[in-house]
Amino acid sequence: MGMWLNQSSIDGFILLGIFSHSQTDLVLFSAVMMVFMVALCGNVLLISLIYIDPRLHTPMYFFLSQLSLMDLMLVCNIVPKMAVNFLTGRKSISFVGCGIQIGFFVSLVGSEGLLLGLMAYDRYVAISHPLHYPVLMSQRVCLQIAGSSWAFGILDGMIQMVAAMSLPYCGSRTLDHFFCEVPTLLKLACADTSLFDTLLFACCVFMLLLPFSIIVASYARILGAVLHMRSVQARKKALATCSSHLTAVSLFYGAAMFIYLRPRRHRVPSHDKVVSIFYTVLTPMLNPLIYSLRNREVMGALRKGLGHCRIDNQH
Repeated sequence: MGMWLNQSSIDGFILLGIFSHSQTDLVLFSAVMMVFMVALCGNVLLISLIYIDPRLHTPMYFFLSQLSLMDLMLVCNIVPKMAVNFLTGRKSISFVGCGIQIGFFVSLVGSEGLLLGLMAYDRYVAISHPLHYPVLMSQRVCLQIAGSSWAFGILDGMIQMVAAMSLPYCGSRTLDHFFCEVPTLLKLACADTSLFDTLLFACCVFMLLLPFSIIVASYARILGAVLHMRSVQARKKALATCSSHLTAVSLFYGAAMFIYLRPRRHRVPSHDKVVSIFYTVLTPMLNPLIYSLRNREVMGALRKGLGHCRIDNQH
């Protein structure tokens, strides 16, 4: 019961945010809101195209639609609350609100980390074993891959949310961040958090380092297979697909590892806030742009959709 009776569970927390009301910060806030809108529209558009166009009903696009759904939920979990706090000047977040934000955030980042790793394996199978691809990546396998990414992510989110909300918070209620992130919240706990720190590190090794290792191994094999291709055109196409995937992956994992796998003594709040922008706002915007604008099938589906709209309007 003690967890619900400490002071912070009654009053909630104060989020200092990332922006002040200076001219420069107003411009930066506007830029973040524009990125948020592009992320919102880009991911909704990509999910819609993949759902509507039969040509995009393939394993790679199924995984992309799941990635877009995760990105969509991630930006909606963080940015609207940050914007409301900035625009109204009210910087509070309730204890329950903070717990919900942690649960969603950790679940989505964990799921996305695992999915990106399994998407790299999908590309490896497609490029290295094209003849066996339909069997190795059957609909059942695709559903199992997506389902396991969501399941492990949600489990990680639930563990971290329950553990973080069980700690007593009886000192300062001020979080030097723009959303409730576990490492920042732990600094306010008036109890020994060394066990939680170890649990957090173990979770992050599993959710970040394991899929990142799969990605490095998959792309090393892919590069070997690509360099042995006789057709220059096929080689170019394979490299374009993989380089765009690697760009998104590097941004996401680089930022997440910087936040979660560093020793606590090396953490600086201002650095953490800026880096958090990368995988809470920037990556969700870049994913649909990277995967769609550099992709002939998606652009073809978009043109087809726009063509239908034009015909309907003329009638």
